[in-house]
Amino acid sequence: MEGKAETEKGVPFSLADTVSYAGGSVVSKTLLKKDVGNITLFSFDSGQGLTEHTSPFDAVVYIMDGEAEITIGGKAQIVTAGEMIIMPANISHGLQAIKRFKMLLIMIRGS
Repeated sequence: MEGKAETEKGVPFSLADTVSYAGGSVVSKTLLKKDVGNITLFSFDSGQGLTEHTSPFDAVVYIMDGEAEITIGGKAQIVTAGEMIIMPANISHGLQAIKRFKMLLIMIRGS
């Protein structure tokens, strides 16, 4: 996974063009990083994923392109382009690319 510097503020940009697919890889681009949360773009090539883990943040995942299997608390669900899912803080979750996909991840620290 490769991350890059935060996106320039006050300048319009295309989400779809901000992160590209890379063969056999997961690519990430941090758009905004604050103590209270982060906004990050990801691309996952087919077959790539993130193993189950927990986070102290509630996380909103918006699938921009493709199809992912997202497991939350042991329950797997298919999420496709145009759909969102909320992953609660401190509950195990993981992602797997059914087809290559791009997602916008918004993480917000709970109280």
